[in-house]
Amino acid sequence: MKFTIQESDKTRLLDSLKPANLAFQATYPGDKPDRQPVHTVYGGANLFKSDTCVRMGEIALKNLQTYSPNFVVLANVLQLDGYDKLPHLRKDIADLTERLDEMTETERRKHPAWLAYSVYNKIVQKLRTEPVEDFRIDFEDGFGNRPDNEEDATAVQAAFEVAEGMKNKTLSPFIGIRIKPFTEDLKFRGVRTLDLFLSTLLDKTGGVLPNNFVVMLPKVTIPEQVITMVRLLELLEKANNLAPGTLKMETMVEATQIIMDEEGRNPLMRIIKASEGRCIAAHFGTYDYTASCGITAKYQTMDHPVCDFAHHMTKVALGGTGIFLSDGATNVMPIGPHRGDDLTFEQQAENRLSVHHAWKIGYNHTMHSLINGFYQGWDLNPAQLPMRYAATYNFFLSSYDDAVFRLKTFVERAAISTLTKDIFDDAATGQGLLNFFLKAMNCGAISEEEALATGLTLAEIRSRSFYRILEGRRKK
Repeated sequence: MKFTIQESDKTRLLDSLKPANLAFQATYPGDKPDRQPVHTVYGGANLFKSDTCVRMGEIALKNLQTYSPNFVVLANVLQLDGYDKLPHLRKDIADLTERLDEMTETERRKHPAWLAYSVYNKIVQKLRTEPVEDFRIDFEDGFGNRPDNEEDATAVQAAFEVAEGMKNKTLSPFIGIRIKPFTEDLKFRGVRTLDLFLSTLLDKTGGVLPNNFVVMLPKVTIPEQVITMVRLLELLEKANNLAPGTLKMETMVEATQIIMDEEGRNPLMRIIKASEGRCIAAHFGTYDYTASCGITAKYQTMDHPVCDFAHHMTKVALGGTGIFLSDGATNVMPIGPHRGDDLTFEQQAENRLSVHHAWKIGYNHTMHSLINGFYQGWDLNPAQLPMRYAATYNFFLSSYDDAVFRLKTFVERAAISTLTKDIFDDAATGQGLLNFFLKAMNCGAISEEEALATGLTLAEIRSRSFYRILEGRRKK
């Protein structure tokens, strides 16, 4: 074989490319394998108690069982796959449920009712065991502007409640606070609340933070606001003997200026870099963003075209960085207009119709987010939780077979190709495929055993890293 380029010239040229390639890989490492919650519940700080998440689960389960006493009702409301083949009479539904209960999972998967049955029962199980995955104690929109002494007292009390929840193990797996924005009129209040809350909490717990604690900085429009937050977190860490980098933050995408600045550029990457590695997520604020676009209240919905534009601009700006992205919230609450224990038949029917209508809206909005690659969103009321999980479980279960085929095929091909070239490119793509299963397992949609259908071993799945999987297979 004849070559024209001298080996020394080739080596020198390609070696000069290495720093740029490594810099790119450092900026765009790909999807993170870490657990991402499927939602964040925002609740007013004045209402937060140590057992808030437990009580939300109880309310959510009661709401589900009141308005959908069996899986067939839910399937019909949401028109889940196979709903038109399900029985309508109560006795027939009970008989079918009993038969499905007695089947093995393999047998159930062959039945037309499998999806609807599985989604419903997984929702019930989730609400009983881990109803809230992430909670944000809200000192901004959910709390409002109040006298300083009132917000001070609330910050201290919220810290006490978090400490109590840590002791009793009643907190959600992810938790944090949302302070007021660093605008000129509110920046001092935001810092005061953050300092009071963290100082009180760390004093109460002996310097221990709850797992996966994060500070949400809302209404970010310029990198300088994030830089200021980083310096403040450094001061708090030093004063409270926390290891450098312990305190993490999130930012919010809720103004047009964070999608495009005065020079016509998307500033999101500059805002993320300004966090010096502390920012782990960017959350979309549906209602502030649509308002900033001049959309009137009636049409401020999660699936409005201006929201889709912002979502995709955010995806383009932050894709491959490992920053978790979250959609916003549905503002239609699944709560009936009539309250009380002695409702008439007509009032009960009106409640049911109202709740089912809101369920469908919430479900569709969450499915819209998932289909567009946003695996997290906001919830504002416990009655919204059943539809968060209905959409999430439907999404993962209905996509399971295709995802198994794609990952299994990719693993087989990648294991061969990595024998002859660097594995970074394959690992970045494979991590995205693997993350489907990690996300599905994290929220309870599938089990580890069901993920074995991909051809991966249990040890490989638990490594959560496609790079390590390929490294291990290449060594073998």
